[in-house]
Amino acid sequence: MTTVTSTKASSLLGISDSRVRQLLGEGRIDGAYKEGRCWRIPLFKGMPRIIAGKRGPKGHWRMRIQKVRTYIHVNKHQIARNRRENQQHPVIVVRAGKGRPKYCNEVEIRGSCRLVYRPEQPLGCSGAVLWIEVEPEVEIVTKKRCQVY
Repeated sequence: MTTVTSTKASSLLGISDSRVRQLLGEGRIDGAYKEGRCWRIPLFKGMPRIIAGKRGPKGHWRMRIQKVRTYIHVNKHQIARNRRENQQHPVIVVRAGKGRPKYCNEVEIRGSCRLVYRPEQPLGCSGAVLWIEVEPEVEIVTKKRCQVY
């Protein structure tokens, strides 16, 4: 059986690494065990299996392997707002399929990608004319580092 670390599991599930560690602490990831200081999480059909909680809202993580491309673009309106208000809000938008967008200041793409410029045919979800396309199996790490000047 294939096992992964908590960082890889967080990218597969589409949630933060700290949330995966919280689920591990609660014992809600099926078959997970600790090997020294690191968690090892088994994969079932390519995904970690999470046990549903008893109370509260349902979790918002991926249940199946992602099959659609991920799009990364820059929000120019947010850049203008940051410049106008002298702020440092995240401007990079990462969209995986039709899921919720992630806003961040830094993106690390661990694999091949493609930079696309199409002013005559903008991206449907945001209207962007320049974006990066990433295949579903490529891991993407986002970092939110807000600095105040």
